[in-house]
Amino acid sequence: MADLGRRARQAARRVALASDEQKNTALRAMAARIRARASAILAANAEDLAEAKAKGQTAAFIDRLTLNGERLEAIAAAVESVAVLPDPVGRVLAKFERPNGLQIERVATPLGVIGVIFESRPNVTADAGALCLKAGNAAILRTGSESFRSALAIAEAMSEGLEKAGLPADAIRLVPTRDRAAVGAMLSGLNGNIDVIVPRGGKSLVARVQEEARVPVFAHLEGICHVFVHEKADLAMAKRIVLNAKMRRTGVCGSAETLLVDRACAPTHLKPLAAILLDAGCAIRGDETVQAADPRVTAATEQDWRTEYLDAIISVRVVNGLDEAIAHVETYGSHHTDSIVTDDPAAAERFLAEVDSAIVLHNASTQFADGGEFGFGAEIGIATGRMHARGPVGVEQLTSFKYRIHGSGQTRP
Repeated sequence: MADLGRRARQAARRVALASDEQKNTALRAMAARIRARASAILAANAEDLAEAKAKGQTAAFIDRLTLNGERLEAIAAAVESVAVLPDPVGRVLAKFERPNGLQIERVATPLGVIGVIFESRPNVTADAGALCLKAGNAAILRTGSESFRSALAIAEAMSEGLEKAGLPADAIRLVPTRDRAAVGAMLSGLNGNIDVIVPRGGKSLVARVQEEARVPVFAHLEGICHVFVHEKADLAMAKRIVLNAKMRRTGVCGSAETLLVDRACAPTHLKPLAAILLDAGCAIRGDETVQAADPRVTAATEQDWRTEYLDAIISVRVVNGLDEAIAHVETYGSHHTDSIVTDDPAAAERFLAEVDSAIVLHNASTQFADGGEFGFGAEIGIATGRMHARGPVGVEQLTSFKYRIHGSGQTRP
C-alpha cells in the first residue's frame, strides 16, 4: 500500500501537467480498452456473481453487482462522456491588480491523489477513475470484496488506455487486495500520498471513513431531506413536487424523507398531500394532526424525524409556520437537500438563506440533488461538509487552486 501511494503521487505530478487533449485521448482509449476486454471483464464478473450467490446475497445486491454487454457498454460510454466536459484545470477563477502593480490570479489546480473507497458497484471503478483523471488527479480505488475481480478487470483496462495515451498507468489503480487493512492504510493517508478520500457506499462505510480518516473527506453520512409546504404554496404544485421528491426513486440520497406542512394551509393541503402519497403506495408516519387527516397514517415516533428510510415511507409533520419548519430541519436534518414550496418570495428567500444544507430548493423536487441535473456531466458523490466541495462533486470540485503572481521587480517595504 505504501508503494501504491508513492507511485500514485509520481503519476499525479505527470497527469497534473497533461493537456486537455491528452487527457481526453486517454479517456477515449480507456473506453476502447473496456470494450476490447469485454469478455475478460464479464468472465471476472461471473466469478464475483457465483461467489455472491453462494454467500446468499440479496437479489438487489446481485443486481447491483451484475454486468452484461449492455451495462458494460454503458460504462464505456460514461467514460467517453467525461472527455467532452470542459477541462477544469487551469481555469482563472479570479484576476486582480494590487496598488503596487502586482498582477494576481487565482487558478484551478488538481487536488493530487484521490482515494475512492466504494462498495460493490463495478461501474464506480470507471466513473471515479475517469472523473479524477479529467481533473488532473491520480486515483487509488478500493472496491468491496464482492466485486473485486470485476473492478480489477475494469481498472486494468483503464490503465492500458492510459499507457496508450502516453500517461502513467499508475494514475488509476485498484487496491490489489481484499484485505480490510488496506482501507485503514488509505484512511491514514499512505504517508501523505493521499490528499482526499471519497467514500461511496452505505452509512456504515461512510461513518467509518469520517471517523478514522486523517485526510479530508468528501461525503455525506445521510440524506434526511425535507419538503416544506408553506402556507402560500400552490396545492397542485405541492402535490407534484411532494410525490416526485418521495416516490420517483425512493432509494437515492435525494429522496424526501420528511414532509412538513404549514398549519396555516393544513385544512386545505394536508389531506390531499397525504392521499397522493398513500395512493402511490407510500406509508406515512405522522403526528396527531396528520393521523386525523387519513386513517391509513400510523403514528410517528421521535426517531422517525431522524430516519433516512430509503424506501416508500415518509414522516409527515404539521408545523407552525416558517420559523418552526426551519428549526425542524436544523434539528433533524443532515444538511443534504431541503426544499420549500411557496408562492411567497420573501418566505422562499428566508428558507434558502437560513437552511444550512448543501442544496436548498424553491418550488422544485429534492430529487434534483444530482450532478448530472446540475449540468456537471457526472459526479463522484455528494458532499455535505463545509469545504469547497459541497453538494454534487464533479470535475470542478475535484480541483483546488493556487495564486499566480506576476511582478515587475516589486519588493515589500
